[in-house]
Amino acid sequence: MKTDLTDTTASKINKALVEGRRAIGTPAVGMVLTLVIVTDEENAYDSLKAANEASREHPSRTLVVIKRVSRSPRDRTKSRLDAEVRLGVEAGTGETVVLRLYGEVADHAQSVVLPLLLPDAPVVVWWAVNAPLDPARDPLGALAQRRVTDTYAAEAPLRELSARADAYAPGDTDLSWTRITPWRSMLAAALDQVDCEVKAVEVEGEEFNPSCELLSMWLADRLNVPVKRSLSSGPGLTAVRLDTSCGPISLDRADGSLATLSIQGQPDRAVALKRRETSELIAEELRRLDPDDTYASALRYGVDRLSRTPEQTPAEEASAPSDQSDSSDPTDSSNPSAQESAPAPAKKTAAKKAPTRKAAAK
Repeated sequence: MKTDLTDTTASKINKALVEGRRAIGTPAVGMVLTLVIVTDEENAYDSLKAANEASREHPSRTLVVIKRVSRSPRDRTKSRLDAEVRLGVEAGTGETVVLRLYGEVADHAQSVVLPLLLPDAPVVVWWAVNAPLDPARDPLGALAQRRVTDTYAAEAPLRELSARADAYAPGDTDLSWTRITPWRSMLAAALDQVDCEVKAVEVEGEEFNPSCELLSMWLADRLNVPVKRSLSSGPGLTAVRLDTSCGPISLDRADGSLATLSIQGQPDRAVALKRRETSELIAEELRRLDPDDTYASALRYGVDRLSRTPEQTPAEEASAPSDQSDSSDPTDSSNPSAQESAPAPAKKTAAKKAPTRKAAAK
């Protein structure tokens, strides 16, 4: 069931939702959260499709916020709200409201969204494209317990990742981090099978891929070892190689679907490690609404590396004294030419002994 409302208000939208539920015979509201999607007209269809598929696991009220920019200077001052109310088959297992904001009301989207939130239910905001630099301080982000961005969709992914690190607040997360969940699980399981010490790590993947950078940060943070970032033609993340005291351990995925796990002294094993759809990533993020401390720790570790000045060349890095490594990190993401040739420095700890590397990888 679909209802179109032109030049409407939030109260009329709520009334249409109630009437629509009665018309299709489901007056009760059985939804667990409100998902707010901020996107543009070009990406609205794909974002809404992913949300509808994720609603099979998490029934929710989905509010799609599309800010329309008027070409005529005269129309830019005219505020208008158009809405599509979708229920039943067209809205998955929940309810969907597509909001198109024109004129000045586009600058106050939170005033439109607030009356449409489910009472006493968590709120998740997902910026499919064009996320703000500080999601927690954004007017829409301030309404949410969980804020989801996607640095991979940005024009400059690594610069966007640096901004995420600088502005991190509890509740922030990114789909580039969600994409490496199977990799982190598989690597932790591999280290559980051996009793040895990790000496160095190499992460191989596409250039300017934020998931590769986040995996490098996580490994360096948890294992406290040098991490080398090398480049490949993809797709995405292609391989992780661990140099351990018991021999090499590698997880290699060349085709984007099937990976090979190799451990010294054991036969090679094929493991399913396919690249997941956006709907699967969103469904995973909606399973937990508490702060992701592991993601925050990995981001903090990579702040200095991502914020290094891009003018510094690899030659300057090689000639720099070792005690100045904090200001000339060779693994900075803004200088991709240096990523393949130089390992990341191990994380420094002042008075605290590093944890056991195998256990920390969990």
